[in-house]
Amino acid sequence: MGQEHGRTVSIHVTHGDEYLGPVGPFEVDGAWWSSAAPVVERVSEELGVPVLVLRLVEVADGDGGSGGHVVYHVEALERPAALVPHQAGARTAALLGPAERRAGWATPSGLRAALDWAERTLHRAGRPVAGPVEQVRTWNLSGLFRYRAATGVDAWLKVINPAFNAGEGEVIALLGSVDPSLVPPMLGADPVHGRLLLDHVPGEDCWGPSAEQVADVVPRLVAAQAALAADGRAAAAGLRDRTPRTLVAQVTELLDRLEAAAEKGPEGSAGAAPRAAGAPLTAGELAAARALAARLPALVADLAACGLPETLVHGDFHPGNWRSDGTRAVVVDYADSFLGHPALDGLRPRQYVSDERWTQVAEVWARAWREHVPGSDPERALRLVEPLYHLTYAVRYQEFLDHVEISERPYHEEDPLNEIRAALACAGAVAGTGADLGAITGRDTEGTAQV
Repeated sequence: MGQEHGRTVSIHVTHGDEYLGPVGPFEVDGAWWSSAAPVVERVSEELGVPVLVLRLVEVADGDGGSGGHVVYHVEALERPAALVPHQAGARTAALLGPAERRAGWATPSGLRAALDWAERTLHRAGRPVAGPVEQVRTWNLSGLFRYRAATGVDAWLKVINPAFNAGEGEVIALLGSVDPSLVPPMLGADPVHGRLLLDHVPGEDCWGPSAEQVADVVPRLVAAQAALAADGRAAAAGLRDRTPRTLVAQVTELLDRLEAAAEKGPEGSAGAAPRAAGAPLTAGELAAARALAARLPALVADLAACGLPETLVHGDFHPGNWRSDGTRAVVVDYADSFLGHPALDGLRPRQYVSDERWTQVAEVWARAWREHVPGSDPERALRLVEPLYHLTYAVRYQEFLDHVEISERPYHEEDPLNEIRAALACAGAVAGTGADLGAITGRDTEGTAQV
């Protein structure tokens, strides 16, 4: 979803091992920090040579991944005539120097290696390109690049960190074995380095999906998930385990970490894993979260009684990851995929659509599951799963923070705590469970705080 306002940008320019100095500040279109294309366009024009954004270095006054003043490290693919190499100051050298957990595509050599791999793969496929690669997006989770085709269909290179993401090539192949039209055509994959090369999918992302788009894509995902559960391939695929019973232990571990980090203060202990930032959980919130975690086994049992199978879960099934040409939609972006409860995908579109469209999504999703699993109760599963939904994302966001370098943490720093608070806020509204969730947070069944 777009933003009306832009951002102010400064850059540090390198060419290989040479530091060529700072450039900016200047304004660019588009507020999202991860949107690299406007930065590349402006800096290439300023310097007269092609450039690519390596990473965000620091940010001030931004909010939620957008706006403010953003400093980037930019690599010039050719040496600009207007700049000469010189010594970086101590602070700049520290900002641009090596760092733990840096993404592979966020270094000059790593970026060039990824582009070389993509171009070799396209060459082997007989897919000549028309011009230089176009950088669309780069951030702590992925990089996205477009290759314009000399003939035929454009191609997209996506790079992710394999240490904490699903192997997208394997997930696409697995879903594609059931419904090839549900997934983007794949040209090549390098799972060791987290590289994926895909054919361009025509159409537009389905922000604000139509009734027809919902009626198309939701039942097709359900059908594929049901098939992969029925033949056992989802369970055997080696996906990250986020099944409800496993999630209970992961939530407890996260709460232990957050409590320990809060006791140690903002700095934590030397060598400790990064902790979530933002206002820490209060003693009352932490006690409520512990109580919720203690009652999760009862909630998990109630969820299991709804009869839906554990299967491959997309993990980020919002309509921005549906792409439609007006006839049929394709689902993209499988880095968050895992083995888990399908109601987590069923609930995901809710925060991205109108109330009217959400009513349709829920009805279509539930009807599809009843068709594939007669006697199941998907409507109840969708109601019950909400606390687990938020806790799943709390665990996932902490996973992000544990694997990205410090300068990239502002993208998701407060998200684990926000999701835990959201789980507490909704827990009292979950009715009909043996967990008595309303007693956990002092809320009645309408979610209103009791006085």
